[in-house]
Amino acid sequence: MGEMKFLSADKLTQWLEELSRTSTVLAPTQEDDAVVFRPYDPDRELRLERQPTMPPKEALFPGSETLLQYQYRKDPENPGKQTVEVRESQPAVNQVVFGARPCGARGFTIFDPVFEEGGYQDPYYQARRQSTLFVTLACSMPENTCFCHWVGSSPSDPRGSDVLLTPVESGYALEAITQGGERLLASELLTDGESVREEMEEVKQAARKELGQAPDLSDVPQKLFDLFEDLDFWDRMSAKCISCGACTYLCPTCYCFTITDEPKGASGERIRSWDNCMSYLFTLEGSGHNPRPTKAHRLRNRVGHKFSYYPRLHDQAFACCGCGRCIKSCPVCVDIREIILSAKEHPHE
Repeated sequence: MGEMKFLSADKLTQWLEELSRTSTVLAPTQEDDAVVFRPYDPDRELRLERQPTMPPKEALFPGSETLLQYQYRKDPENPGKQTVEVRESQPAVNQVVFGARPCGARGFTIFDPVFEEGGYQDPYYQARRQSTLFVTLACSMPENTCFCHWVGSSPSDPRGSDVLLTPVESGYALEAITQGGERLLASELLTDGESVREEMEEVKQAARKELGQAPDLSDVPQKLFDLFEDLDFWDRMSAKCISCGACTYLCPTCYCFTITDEPKGASGERIRSWDNCMSYLFTLEGSGHNPRPTKAHRLRNRVGHKFSYYPRLHDQAFACCGCGRCIKSCPVCVDIREIILSAKEHPHE
């Protein structure tokens, strides 16, 4: 941990306005029944008392983005010949994401090995990743759907954050996690935070204690791998699922996408959009064949990817941050924790 500061609650909006002068600040805001991240507006109330409905995923990985634009042009000297002019759409951003829970920012540590550190480096993700800082708010009261401690995390996990805020009496304790975070704490609105360090630690410990004991999931990757061919098991686990995709669209660690060309006359755009592995169309081939034809096949892939395939590829790290959104927002109460425990307890044949 780096520098530590204190921010009085009555100076929070001043600090955000100060940050907004040099960066786009995305903060949790109420829209209808949902809390979502939008550019900070002092006239709109911040919603910090509850976990945002949406994670801050769109800050680095938009739900839909233009990758490039193209234009066909005829050769004036040879009308039967045409060329294609391509213009890449590189994002240019400078942003601070404020008020996400630590699990929301930690989701990007799952993205990084895929989009930055693998054989292919995604320039669109990289551009946003390198120009975005995360100021997260430690959980003081976890919800009953939270299970971050199951996956090696905690309500105050600093991984993925640049600054970690912990609510204390009359304000917030701020810890700089990265050099970028230290720059954000240079404001004169902040004072020395050593006087609230003890209280901060008590808040963190109380939140972690509230979660209780976590089960040992070290054998789960192999257990799920062994259950790959057991469709009876996956039929039982997916019986309630209606394939709506809420679990994937609200997940901080889901990164599947589709790419489409959208033509308009002699020009067009290439667009990348989030995709949903729980949809029948996700793996539907042009021939009409679908290698994942049932809900059981698709749920097997979703759970297997997070708790078996990804850990095998990336140093046993689960592709799940335990935020619980997939549980809380599922209209039929499919609980991924129950699936994991069922796989863990399933007798090996």
